[in-house]
Amino acid sequence: MAEFQLVMPKMGESIAEATIIRWLKNEGDKIEMDEALLEIATDKVDSEVPTPKGGILSKKLFKEGDVVKVGAPVAIILTEGEVASAPVNSQVANDTIKHSEAVKVAESFVTKAIENTDAPSNNGNKFYSPLVLNIARAEGVGMTELEKILGTGKDDRVTKRDILEYVENKGKLPLAAASQSAAAITINEPAKPAQKPALTLNNGDEIIEMDRMRKLIADHMVLSVSTSPHVTSFVEADVTNLVNWRNKMKDGFKKREGENLTFTPLFIEAVVKAIKDFPMINISLDGDKIIKRKNINIGMAAALPSGNLIVPVIKNADMMNLLGLAKAVNDLANRARINKLTPDDIQGGTYTLTNVGTFGNVMGTPIINQPQVAIMATGAIRKKPAVLETEYGDVIAIRHMMFLSHSYDHRVVDGALGGSFVRRVADYLENWDVNREI
Repeated sequence: MAEFQLVMPKMGESIAEATIIRWLKNEGDKIEMDEALLEIATDKVDSEVPTPKGGILSKKLFKEGDVVKVGAPVAIILTEGEVASAPVNSQVANDTIKHSEAVKVAESFVTKAIENTDAPSNNGNKFYSPLVLNIARAEGVGMTELEKILGTGKDDRVTKRDILEYVENKGKLPLAAASQSAAAITINEPAKPAQKPALTLNNGDEIIEMDRMRKLIADHMVLSVSTSPHVTSFVEADVTNLVNWRNKMKDGFKKREGENLTFTPLFIEAVVKAIKDFPMINISLDGDKIIKRKNINIGMAAALPSGNLIVPVIKNADMMNLLGLAKAVNDLANRARINKLTPDDIQGGTYTLTNVGTFGNVMGTPIINQPQVAIMATGAIRKKPAVLETEYGDVIAIRHMMFLSHSYDHRVVDGALGGSFVRRVADYLENWDVNREI
């Protein structure tokens, strides 16, 4: 038998680590090639890690709940091939031994250092990863203080992001005001309430724990509203030509491509065209610096089986024709429904579209998907009486009407740009070519 080390895979340029949610095999179990060995989670998506080689799971190098860096070994698999006495690569073995020893030393050293500073509270049995403990030791955060940090990880575990955010916010408070209300913060720091409002439970009330993704969504929404002053502009569009064209084309498209032709790719195409006309919508803000994005990557909100929403991204949407957009939309939506999105699928968005019309809503005030600066919501398409101007005078006709809602970051997008952009999207939808082929 030979030893093969399975490492934490790379899951996107901006992801440097992941949390092990669950091991799918026990030590000693047989595992087939390409079979999933463990489930991992980043701050964006959950996914399974398959093994490229089959064999026997010899050793798990981390426990459930541990945070592991990309590229680090997570398991040792015994594979058939070489003789059992064949020496393991000395450098790999030494690295593994050093890693295990380093974790033990760090845990021991950090625990002693923290115990010398603060006595453990009644919740002293709460699990903390070696990474979190190491950061706590380096930043002088005692165990009592550490236990007061609200964790966003599995089972309320404190993650690397939680401890770093706590240290950063704590460091920005003046020493004299450290014990005062959380209102004593810098302008760039999102405001946080000093304490939770009182909550009374009544007979029959049911307490439901948030799942991990819902906690992340809640945190992301609060951060966005605290970061960006939101302004929303509304436009009502006459999309009669668009609706009639789709009704004419959808059956042939379904027969030819084996897929549905939904409204979403039509909306995305209009958004992409408007971004080309107004490129300063396709930006991000970093302090006092504006980053103008070269690529146009459109995020599309999609529902998961759990009821949560996720935003997969169509990369380089401006390089696709309508057929390509339709296939990309269907692919991402289908994989979202069966929980098969990868971390890379939900990264790199520069502008987001959410279709609230799917739920029968006529309009909405969507929250910006940070670090983007704008998001558009498309409402339900409804038949309404509308005034039309003709060469013979004004007439009232039944038309297909839809509201577009455009929320934008008023720090960098003023009303002229935000309002002109949504009006341009409406123009592209209203002037749809009814003779167009796909």
